[in-house]
Amino acid sequence: MKKIIFFSLFLMFVISDANAQKTNKPVGIISSGASLKKFYEKSELETMQKGALLELYIERIKVLVNTLPYIALTTKPGVTMQDVGVPATPENDKTLTLQKQNTETFLNSTVDFQRAMTPYADKGNLVSSILYYESMLKELSQINE
Repeated sequence: MKKIIFFSLFLMFVISDANAQKTNKPVGIISSGASLKKFYEKSELETMQKGALLELYIERIKVLVNTLPYIALTTKPGVTMQDVGVPATPENDKTLTLQKQNTETFLNSTVDFQRAMTPYADKGNLVSSILYYESMLKELSQINE
């Protein structure tokens, strides 16, 4: 009986200690995955196959969709609401979470569309679009500097 009581108390302390360790870590406004690995030159893109170009095109769309709604606050991944002066309230946290969910839903349908339709695009148009998106992303990175 003493073992059961001791084990129960021990388990209760372990669980309460684990819950006490959980902190509400601030979440970045722009996800840390919203950045490009590399910018390309036109000559590099022109040597690539359409399948690889499609992946680059989709990657740039994802970064833009995850960045554009927030440019008045920040253009840098990992910056939190508190970093830019937005109060850390449950309502603001809920609003950001809902926005991220809506963005994810939008991106999933957009990527599905791109994978179905963009393979029919002209390779030159794909290259031009990728370069245009990259120029937009370069400009975005300079907004708050």
